[in-house]
Order: sequence, then C-alpha cells, then structure tokens
Amino acid sequence: MIKVVFAGTPAFSVGCLNALIESSGVEVVGVVTQPDRRAGRGMKLTPSPVKQAALAADVDLITPEALRSNDEALAWLKSKEADLLVVVAFGMILPKPWLDAPKVAPINVHASLLPRWRGAAPIERSLLAGDGETGVGIMQMEEGLDTGGVYAEKRIPIRHETTGSELWSALADMGVELLMKSLPGIVSGELLPIPQDESKVTYAKKLTSEERVIDWSQSAASIDRTVRCFSPRPGARTMFCGKWLKIIRGEVVEGSTGLPAGTVADEKQLDITCGDGSIYRILEVQAEGRKAMDADAFLRGVNLKKGDLLSTGESS
Repeated sequence: MIKVVFAGTPAFSVGCLNALIESSGVEVVGVVTQPDRRAGRGMKLTPSPVKQAALAADVDLITPEALRSNDEALAWLKSKEADLLVVVAFGMILPKPWLDAPKVAPINVHASLLPRWRGAAPIERSLLAGDGETGVGIMQMEEGLDTGGVYAEKRIPIRHETTGSELWSALADMGVELLMKSLPGIVSGELLPIPQDESKVTYAKKLTSEERVIDWSQSAASIDRTVRCFSPRPGARTMFCGKWLKIIRGEVVEGSTGLPAGTVADEKQLDITCGDGSIYRILEVQAEGRKAMDADAFLRGVNLKKGDLLSTGESS
C-alpha cells in the first residue's frame, strides 16, 4: 500500500486526488490545500475544490495560510509517514523540510513539457505562444521552481481551434492517467527522473488582467490565440461604445485591408482589421450585463458600420 499526502487547490487537481483515493493500491493519509477564499458576486468565503473533495471522502485535511516556519503543519505532515507527497497545482512554494519529509519523493504533476513553461500558467502560455504541442509531466520536486527531473511525460497537440478550457480539461485527464501509471515505478525505484535540459528553459509567468484586453495592433493569428486562451471564461475583451465587449469565439479569415487596426472592415460579418492588415472575424460575444450571443444577434442590436473603431482600454 502506497501512503500519500496530497497537496492541491483548484479544480485541475481534483481528478488526481479522486483517482488516488479510489485506487486499491494507495492510501491517501492526508490532504493539504489553501485556505478558503472569497469568490463569486457575493464574495463569500468558499472552500477550494480540493478541500471539498477531501471533505467528501472524509480524508484528514489542513488548510495552512503558509508553510514556511509553520511547525504545526510540518509536524502534521511528518506524522503521516507518507511514501509520497503528491502535488498538483497547490499554489504555494514548498519549503525544504516539506520536500524532505516523504520516504520516497515529493512529486509534482505539471501541465507542460518541461523545461518549457516552468511556473504558474503553463497551459495559457503554451496557447498564447502558439505552441504546436504541450503535455503533462511527473516531476521530482526540489527547491528550485519546477527544476527537478522528469519521471514521465505525455504529449498532446494544440490545434488551431483549441481553447483554454478544452486544453485545461484534456491535460487534467492526462495528468490523472500519467500519475496513476507512474506511481508504482517511482515507489519501487524502477522509474528514475531524467534531468531537464537547462538550455531550453522558458517561464510561464502568472497571467495579468491586462493580457485579456485585445491589442488590435497584433496580427489576427495572435489575437485568435488570445481569444482562445481565455475562452469562455474569463474571456478576452475589447472596448465598444465605451463599454467592455467580451470576445468568446472568432476566427482568422483570408484577406487584408488598409484600414487602421481595430477598425470594422465588414459590419455584416463583424470583421475587424488587425495590425498587419489581416482580418479577424468575431463569431460570439458577450456585452456587459448580457448573455453570450452569436455575432449576428449582436449586430442586430447595435448600429455598427464599416469604419467604426473598436479599441483597447484600461482593464479593471
């Protein structure tokens, strides 16, 4: 029986936690997740998805505000005498005493093909950069940021139509499969971590709200990647008539114009001129305070003509 302490926070982590709980060869002896955070329109304190899953399975749980210099939390971890500490999108840096606590190894399920996209937002960065593929890896954790050797990885293509939510779901499922397949070999020592190539490192810095604002001076292909990255939530957006307009879906179309960037090139199709003269066709939008709708329905409700300008704005 493999004894595991699991550390994770968002919904991306839940599949791995549930698979470990349901496995006949694993005993999840404890779960650590971030404290409840305020969320939603009412800003009510809300438990993390991992906390909800742990409570539903009646697994011992802690929610520390911090791990460093937290003797109580470290004592809890050591008391579990775990073979493995399994970390999936936990959202806190693990101090060295935590990394040293498990008998075999601390491991991390990371949503990229390391050493590409170490850090906080690997899924989104792979989309925004126009990568042709990504994947998940099982990594041995050490003090550096995603610097440990990789036990196993699995790849997936990023297609021209792939959205952030679709890629998120696919990688979450792949992470579960790869984790459960790799665990026995990691514990037995038959599966050894392969060091990362430091010459190929890139970093996936945390996303900002400003990156959701469409920059029409970019190419249509770049804008399409931004829209797909943030679709359907929280959504890429632009300013129209002084209000935010969320762009949920669109496509790059053939042709070019000599109009300024952000200008409506064809009001019948909601085609927008991009920085290099390329054209991006908006297919689905959501205006402030309204439900999502296709472009045809939106156009029937606005007075829009060729030459009108969409613009970026200060994000809020």
